[in-house]
Amino acid sequence: MKNKLTFLLLLSFFSSLLSAAELGNLSAEQLISLQNSQNALVIDIRTEREWAATGVIPDSHKLQFFSSNGKYDTKKWLSDLSQLKTSAEQPVILVCRSGSRSSMVGNMLVKQQGMENVFHLANGIMPWINAGNKTQKQCPSKLAC
Repeated sequence: MKNKLTFLLLLSFFSSLLSAAELGNLSAEQLISLQNSQNALVIDIRTEREWAATGVIPDSHKLQFFSSNGKYDTKKWLSDLSQLKTSAEQPVILVCRSGSRSSMVGNMLVKQQGMENVFHLANGIMPWINAGNKTQKQCPSKLAC
């Protein structure tokens, strides 16, 4: 009986590890490929000032997560995200300046919200720009570009 219980506990532990989703790190090339092949939803979580300074990845959606003061409203942000997704299986790729914020938000989506197919642009938009990939300049109405 004790061996059966131990076996069941180990089986449960390892099966949860196998099914646990993880945040995926993408290169610029992988982002483009996933965007083209699986209609991945690219979400730029940076601030308006950052969007104005560098532009955004073409066909991405601006959905700021952290305010300039570091505050956030997870419930509203998740609601806005769900309105952009075309299906539960649609891959989501998060973008920030350096990869730090997108990693934090991505891990929250995976670990706390149980989302799958969540990725982030490793090292953020700066390597994207430095590699010569295009961005679209879009000036928010409050800022001059």
